[in-house]
Amino acid sequence: MDLDPSGHDAADPLAPFRDRFSPAPGVVAYLDGNSLGRPPAATAERIAAFVRDEWGARLIRGWDEGWWETPTTLGDRLGALALGAGPGQVVLADSTTVLLYKLARAAVAARPGRTEIVVDTRDFPTDRYLLGGIAAERGLTLRPITTDPAAGVTPSQIADVVGPSTALVSLSHVAYWSGWRADMEQITGIAHDAGALVLWDLSHSVGSVPLELDGWGADLAAGCSYKYLNGGPGAPAFAYARRDLLPSLNQPVQGWTGRRDPFAMAPGYDPEPGVRRLLSGTPPVLGLLPLTVSLEMLAEAGVDAVRAKSEKLTEYVIALVDARLAPFGVTIGSPRDVAHRGGHVTLRVPGARELVTGMQERGVIPDFREPDGIRIGPAPLSTSFTEVRDGLAVLEELLSAG
Repeated sequence: MDLDPSGHDAADPLAPFRDRFSPAPGVVAYLDGNSLGRPPAATAERIAAFVRDEWGARLIRGWDEGWWETPTTLGDRLGALALGAGPGQVVLADSTTVLLYKLARAAVAARPGRTEIVVDTRDFPTDRYLLGGIAAERGLTLRPITTDPAAGVTPSQIADVVGPSTALVSLSHVAYWSGWRADMEQITGIAHDAGALVLWDLSHSVGSVPLELDGWGADLAAGCSYKYLNGGPGAPAFAYARRDLLPSLNQPVQGWTGRRDPFAMAPGYDPEPGVRRLLSGTPPVLGLLPLTVSLEMLAEAGVDAVRAKSEKLTEYVIALVDARLAPFGVTIGSPRDVAHRGGHVTLRVPGARELVTGMQERGVIPDFREPDGIRIGPAPLSTSFTEVRDGLAVLEELLSAG
């Protein structure tokens, strides 16, 4: 691959989107879009206009003019643009952790008599922690699988552990450490053959990797909106539940907005028959505003074009590492095969923590992951090839200086 970034930037159909993000003074290269996306410039005005014209002018009447439906109307839009999900199956609310807990807890209750939850020992900590808590609550057993640290879960590993005792398989579609992209369709099919449900964490997939939840037969999924979707720090998360499963999902956080007739204020809990049954508290309308801007941009760009650039950006990272950084002992901790790679590349190098600190002091922002990982997460809409080159050049300078 040509290491000169100018040709890649000149040929990039998504290059104009870079100017639609707010500037970050002093930042030479932002390479952490897989942890927190940059804010689109239009987001600030969108929030200001809402405060001035909707909240400020309409006051509580806004609930009767569209606010109440925001979790599902925006969920349908997200589903259509980025998840491959038909209407009535996606809702936005809570944090990723809370939604994963709700879905996992509902899933094991929907498989009575089954006693095991399959987990990846290298999955994101929250996923492992909450599943351990659910197992303790319900008297279930965790069935761990250990994956290659530079790769991730494979269909054969799932086939080896699922069986008549399996209630739930819970996995990340794109591994947070290595960027490994699991074969969702095949793994889901294997779990279904064993009678189990599957819960997917899409936090490192959505907005970077095209998804076909309906087409792949997915059961349940959740993910955040503040990475490639640029929803902002702590933005509300999303949950997906396949339509035919919804009537059997009794999530444990029974709040008023998940009730069939919430304003009746009636005794007892009668859940909404559709996806709103996954809600608990008042919809986070203000917190969802940034996502409306990001989804407009994603619709304009097209998820296939976003994925195409993501593949080129990560290929470029690998090419630069092989040519410029490998002599210093830097290795690739992510899949080289683009078919198995998500949107980020993890570099492995001794002293990674100190190197990341040095990079940040020079205006280059990746992130560090124990024990020796530097994650490079270019965001297709906001990152240029020149930015990637400049960021890794700083890492090369630090390595050269010892």
